[in-house]
Amino acid sequence: MNLTNAQEGIEYIIKDIVTDDEELDSFLFSLGCYSGEPITVISRNKSGCVVSIKDGRYNIDNQLAEAIII
Repeated sequence: MNLTNAQEGIEYIIKDIVTDDEELDSFLFSLGCYSGEPITVISRNKSGCVVSIKDGRYNIDNQLAEAIII
């Protein structure tokens, strides 16, 4: 299941990041988004969702959300 299917307010553990784009992978890593880290969807909007990773909140688009496997 990827992050686009996650319910709001529930903490999930990231299992994998699935992308062929090295730049996208390094961007997610810089946010603290990698295997074993907890992630929570705070809210959703048309173009993506707001997530909580570590101590930060980030607005990510649907392409990024699809790459995050929980």
